[in-house]
Amino acid sequence: MITRRGAVLGMVSLAGLSACVGGGGSVPRVPSQVFRPEPNAAFDAWVDGFRARAAGRGISGGVIDAAFRHVGFLPGVIERDRNQTEFTRTTEDYLSIAASDERVALGRQMVSRFGGELAAIEGRYGVDRYIVAAVWGLESFFGTRRGDVPVISALSTLAFEGRRGEFFEGQLIAALKILQSGDTTPDRMTGSWAGAMGHTQFIPTSYLAYAVDFDGDWRRDIWSDDPGDALASTAAYLSRSGWQRGQPWGMEVRLPAGFDTALAGRGKGRATAEWAAMGVTAAEGGGLPGGVGSVLAPAGAGGPAFLIFQNFNVILRYNNAENYALGVGHLSDRLRGQGPLRGSFPPDATGLTKADRQEIQTRLAGMGYDVGTPDGVIGTKTKDAISAFQKSRGLAVTGVPSPDLLAALRRG
Repeated sequence: MITRRGAVLGMVSLAGLSACVGGGGSVPRVPSQVFRPEPNAAFDAWVDGFRARAAGRGISGGVIDAAFRHVGFLPGVIERDRNQTEFTRTTEDYLSIAASDERVALGRQMVSRFGGELAAIEGRYGVDRYIVAAVWGLESFFGTRRGDVPVISALSTLAFEGRRGEFFEGQLIAALKILQSGDTTPDRMTGSWAGAMGHTQFIPTSYLAYAVDFDGDWRRDIWSDDPGDALASTAAYLSRSGWQRGQPWGMEVRLPAGFDTALAGRGKGRATAEWAAMGVTAAEGGGLPGGVGSVLAPAGAGGPAFLIFQNFNVILRYNNAENYALGVGHLSDRLRGQGPLRGSFPPDATGLTKADRQEIQTRLAGMGYDVGTPDGVIGTKTKDAISAFQKSRGLAVTGVPSPDLLAALRRG
């Protein structure tokens, strides 16, 4: 999982992308029945010992009793923690998922529905409402995938298991402090298998440090169907992390022919007037804004490029992955009404473009294979469909897209 300050973040590990969607590139959401409790005498003994430690940290007996009344050992949590798949999405795939048609369409509906709250949050904390909405979109698919695992059971299981016992016991103490404050109840305190909670997936210690009561009901309720407190808490986090009011996160730019990519990268900031003098232009036309920015060219000089500003670095405080920050920034632009990226990514290592990969998915779907939405992202469904097609044609079964596979699909 991506971490910030040693904290586990997010429900899905795609360089921080939560609630991943999109047919070919989708990551299946683990159903809650995977996290059923099972009897474990050693766990019960650990809980008994922890109760005393919690009392020593100032947690009342009543809160401890209520929190652990229905606690259970969740072996599915241990399995997930030990078997986190390590992989890296390309920036092209990441942005395709982060700003998928489905995510953008739902996001625009939610921005309209909660426009008043988002505007008020921006007014109070100074953080762009579309950035806040984009974090919401990446962390929980706009509140539709907040997680339903009992947090006390999940954190207790992870603390008992011991691989990162000290960290998770600290999170468990923080969760009990949340309950003691009266912000929620044990049955409502649900989240991801790792204890991230609410619309924007706060871990307990981050909740204690940054969560706010925006609606004035004396509770910092990030679990409510009304996302107001959760969105305001995210804005408070970004504000306290140094968000510059009224400044952009960044923008897509066009690089001149022969651009020296050694000039690109975070920490290589220049005045935008210098970039303009080198031939860097706004992708949508017009001049560059004032200030100091750095150029990012994740796919090299031939792919989409971005001019990023200080607020990009603030987004990284929420999740320290460049793809995540680009995903938040790009999704915020789409929610604001802007179109897709103007620049095109170069072909992948096999020589296929995104359009080629989408054609593979579309042709497979036309033959009755389940690839989900043809989004050009090669995920489990697409790989399974490719394997089934290859087997049906007597081809070597690789599950991997290639120009030869595309040619075979075109032949039917």
